[in-house]
Amino acid sequence: MLTKCKISVAKTAGFCFGVDNALKIVYNKLNSRHNVATLGPIIHNRNVVDDLAQKGVRAVSLDEVESGQTVVIRSHGVGLDVYRALEEKGADIVDATCPFVGRIHKLVYDHSSGGGTVLIAGNDTHPEVEGIKGHCVNDANVFDGAEELRALADRLAQEGVIAPGGSDVLVVSQTTYNKAAFMQCSELCKELMPDAQVRDTICDATAKRQKEAMELAKESDVMIIAGGRHSSNTLKLRDVCSQFCRTLLVETAAEIDNEDFVGARNIGISAGASTPAYIIKEVQQTMSEMTKTTEEEVFNFEEELEKTLKKIHTGQKVEGYIIGIDANGEVKVDIGTKHTGYIPAGELTDDPTLKPEDVVKPGDTVDLIVLKTSDTDGIVTLSKKKVDAQKGFEKIVEAKENDTALTGTVTNVVKGGVLVTTNGVKVFIPASQATARRDDDLNALLKKTVDFKILEVNEAKGRAVGSIRILLREQRAAAQAEFFEKAEAGQTMEGEVKSVTDYGAFVDLGGVDGLVRKADLTWKRIKHPSDVVAVGDKVEVTIKDIDKEAGKVSLTMKKDSENPWNIFTKNYAEGQTINAKIVSITSFGAFAQIIDGVDGLIHISQIANQRVNSVGDILKVGDEVEAKIIEINDEQKRISLSIRALLPEDEGDDVVYDSDEAADEEAADEE
Repeated sequence: MLTKCKISVAKTAGFCFGVDNALKIVYNKLNSRHNVATLGPIIHNRNVVDDLAQKGVRAVSLDEVESGQTVVIRSHGVGLDVYRALEEKGADIVDATCPFVGRIHKLVYDHSSGGGTVLIAGNDTHPEVEGIKGHCVNDANVFDGAEELRALADRLAQEGVIAPGGSDVLVVSQTTYNKAAFMQCSELCKELMPDAQVRDTICDATAKRQKEAMELAKESDVMIIAGGRHSSNTLKLRDVCSQFCRTLLVETAAEIDNEDFVGARNIGISAGASTPAYIIKEVQQTMSEMTKTTEEEVFNFEEELEKTLKKIHTGQKVEGYIIGIDANGEVKVDIGTKHTGYIPAGELTDDPTLKPEDVVKPGDTVDLIVLKTSDTDGIVTLSKKKVDAQKGFEKIVEAKENDTALTGTVTNVVKGGVLVTTNGVKVFIPASQATARRDDDLNALLKKTVDFKILEVNEAKGRAVGSIRILLREQRAAAQAEFFEKAEAGQTMEGEVKSVTDYGAFVDLGGVDGLVRKADLTWKRIKHPSDVVAVGDKVEVTIKDIDKEAGKVSLTMKKDSENPWNIFTKNYAEGQTINAKIVSITSFGAFAQIIDGVDGLIHISQIANQRVNSVGDILKVGDEVEAKIIEINDEQKRISLSIRALLPEDEGDDVVYDSDEAADEEAADEE
């Protein structure tokens, strides 16, 4: 008898969903029909097969099938030719094919129907693999391990069966195939056939069972694997565990009596997918009797088995362990039962800016709500966003009570406003509360992150109404107070042009709008402010004047360094001859541009050395002329030019004008 030995039973030991489903189908048929048979042993377990035989269920071959007989196709599945043969024999077919095997059938049928080549990782003589091959329209190719895959790929390439790169190749696996071995084959496929489709079709329960058994074996001195000696997945469990410790395969608890466990301090127990619960329990009890293990150390198998077989219902809240994410964004989840859980991409989150991998990752544990169950397929459809919405609505209620701001993403522009998603909940923001100005385009908010406050909450309907504008106003008021506290005349800052009018432009200085009048936009002559700025422009402005009580700010975009008069006086002097361009004609003379922003007056008396009755007879807008600077009035910023001063004098002609020169100068000032 062993002493002080710890016994651990793997939680995943025993029936998988496919086997459990197939057995339920057979036993149910026994209650309603008499002539029931299974096409081959329903599972690779002698005890179960013997029990069914005692109840009148025979395991028959295809040749032994009788007309009118109820024939159950076991979870391994069969090929298309077997279905046809059963129909021809007149059998009543009951299909108990494991849904995970059925998915492989569809994969290989669809691919091979299009002319593609199918490669199957598995045992060529195993019933499941034979069934998969039977759904291939063309030849199927089976390999077991990386070496066989390499040889097979080379041969098919030489024969021209597969295209270069393997773009026409689909690689699948037997559902009970060794997970580690398939990963090696998958890596090899990337090298040999980089364009091939490699689908990991190993059953989650199988992969999980193998992984858990392996981890248990690493901590054990002896592993006991309970199951049939002809069961593929049971044999693989033995092979996986034998890498780490002494491993025994037993079909019944009676076989343990002949084994020697001397020196073993940690013993692990697992079982294949076709091993009934009572056999596992017998093994565990037998080992308990051979050791003085305390009650706390004994694993409660019945309790754990009950957990895996527990019923779940629509609307139930469950905890899920994220297994993986497929190419379509669908997430596979373990919810602790014999079911396989899936979260459709659309049930992960309401935020369209997030990818599935942004929301969850393998290894995460998340709360979920059951949307739909299918005991027939062993599939449960789940939702994460509904759980998030429940939790999120609590945060919305709290934000309303505390008058705090929330952050969300604008996901939709709808009639009358926008929808903002925050914490998994959609909040309606009316158009009147969505922007700072009523005429702003709501579409500009789409997919933007915004801050807002909650105005109304309807807890009964799970709805909420919010406002972006109220928060913008609060933020703007705070910015205005800070601005008027710190801003002073003469200060230069950057701003954004918010609007352009006939008389100037309004610039947002960060909560405060200042006015740049037309005359303060530029030193140049312009017809309209839009000649200089446009809405959205980033500009540098200087505060000319500030009225903090009235909340008004006068701005200028002119810079002293760019003042044309300063540039002129620095580079020109009286008596200097210049080239100028006529820019306007008046009754008393013409104005000519010396530099950009500085014009000089050529009085009518200074155009020619003879009398000029009409300026337009001599000069036209656009004419280039040579003139002399005869006066610079710095105080009045006025320049007088003369063309006449550069002409040869005509002694016989005195030029006399009746016009009042002072009046002309006044008109020039106005010009």
